[in-house]
Amino acid sequence: MRKWCLSEVTLKHIREQGLAEVAVLPIGACEPHGLHLPYGADTYEAVAVAERACALAYKRGAKVMLLPAIPYGVDSNLLSFPMTIHVKQETLNKIVSDIVFSLERHGVYKLVLLNGHGGNDFAGGLRDLYGQTKVWVFLINWWQVGKDKLGEIFEEVGDHAGEMETSVCMAIVPQLVHLEDADDGGVRPFRFEALKKGWAWTTRPWERLTKNSGHGNPSKATAEKGERYLNLVAERIADFLTSLSQTPIDDWFPFEHL
Repeated sequence: MRKWCLSEVTLKHIREQGLAEVAVLPIGACEPHGLHLPYGADTYEAVAVAERACALAYKRGAKVMLLPAIPYGVDSNLLSFPMTIHVKQETLNKIVSDIVFSLERHGVYKLVLLNGHGGNDFAGGLRDLYGQTKVWVFLINWWQVGKDKLGEIFEEVGDHAGEMETSVCMAIVPQLVHLEDADDGGVRPFRFEALKKGWAWTTRPWERLTKNSGHGNPSKATAEKGERYLNLVAERIADFLTSLSQTPIDDWFPFEHL
C-alpha cells in the first residue's frame, strides 16, 4: 500500500493518518501518438510523473494524496484518426469542479491538476471556479516543468510522440513502445506568417498537420533520456507539493506578505 495513493489506501488508514493537505489529480487523454506509442500515452505519462512526485513529497513530510486519473481529454482535432476519444472541455471542467467540491466537503483545500495533454485547457474554467470554493486549484502541464533543460537532454524534442515523449514512454511503459514502426514525425507548416510566428492562433486538425498523428522525429529517443527528464520534473513538482503542503492558507495566500 502506497500511503499517498487514494486508490490503494483504506478508510481505516485515512482515519488514522488524517486528511491530506494537497490532492493531486492527473489528467490525460485517449488519442493516437504516431505509429509507435500507445493511445494512453498522455495518461501513462501524467500518472507516472504524479506517482514519482507524490512519493518524493511524502518522504519529505508532505501530506499529499494522489487521486485516480481522468483518462480522457479534449481531442476534437484528432477525431479523424480511428478510436480517438474526445471529451469537451466544459465536461472536463465540470468533472474537476465536482472533485473540487468533494474535496471541500472533506476539508482538503489544495488541489494540483497535473495535466498530460496539450489539448486540455483548464485556465478559463479555474478562473470561473475562483470565489465559489475554499479550494485553491493549481495547474501544472508536466512536460513544461523542465523546459529550460530540454535542450540538454534531447536533440529534437518534438511536439507529439517525438523524441521527448517517446523517451518518457520508453522509461515507463517500454513494452508498449514500438519504435520500429515510427515514421519521421514530419508536419506541414502553416501558410501564414502570423501563424508561423505565433501571434495568431487557430486549431490544428492533425490529419492535415501530420502524416500519422506524430509531430517530431522519435528516432533518437532512449529510456535513459526519458528517465533523466522524468527525474528532473518529479523533483521540481515534489518541491512544490512539499512547500504547498507546509504553507497555511491565510488572507494573502498564495502570495508573499509585503
